[in-house]
Amino acid sequence: MHHFDDGTTRAGSDVLSPYDSTTKSFDTTAYTPLDKSTEDSRDADPFDDERRKFGWTAGPDIGLLGLRAVLGGIFVLHGLQKVFGLFGGPGINGFAQSLEKMGYRESVVLAWVTGITELAGGALLVLGLFTPLAAAGLLAVMANVIALQYKGGFFGPNGVELELALAGMAFAALFAGPGRAALDYNRSWFRHPLAAGFIALLIGAGGAAVTYFVFR
Repeated sequence: MHHFDDGTTRAGSDVLSPYDSTTKSFDTTAYTPLDKSTEDSRDADPFDDERRKFGWTAGPDIGLLGLRAVLGGIFVLHGLQKVFGLFGGPGINGFAQSLEKMGYRESVVLAWVTGITELAGGALLVLGLFTPLAAAGLLAVMANVIALQYKGGFFGPNGVELELALAGMAFAALFAGPGRAALDYNRSWFRHPLAAGFIALLIGAGGAAVTYFVFR
């Protein structure tokens, strides 16, 4: 520590005053910067993260686009089979007969409703348009299929492995939204995916319940 005096050198001492009376200034040549390595690490801010801050990336949008394209494409093909009899499908009459064997009443009406739901819902999902309603409609269809087939087990020809996978994909699209690569981008239900997802889920659950409990 430096000792200040009247600006002169004390006799018999080798300690010099930091004040130079000739230049009328303080001598700072003996100043040593503080070694920051001696600082207590406990004083550091634990929330001071110097890594690059998280920002938007296109990854989730690309992933949701792929999910919509695959799921929607599958249901478009199933809808074409049921409504128009394409790709070896049964057509409306054949599908209505299958519904009758499953115990459904008004089978022709249900055949049209199911076929149109799959065809339109799948197409809307691919486009990313009215995504919550489209996903809820497809989820309702899969819920009825699972309710009819679950006794056949999980695996095998009569199992529900595929149906559960499709239902899970529809549920994910229902709440995750379509992503930015969609016609729904920046619409109100796009900006509020959780609320829109719950509303659409209630509508889909109501439709599935009516179909299963009223028409059987």
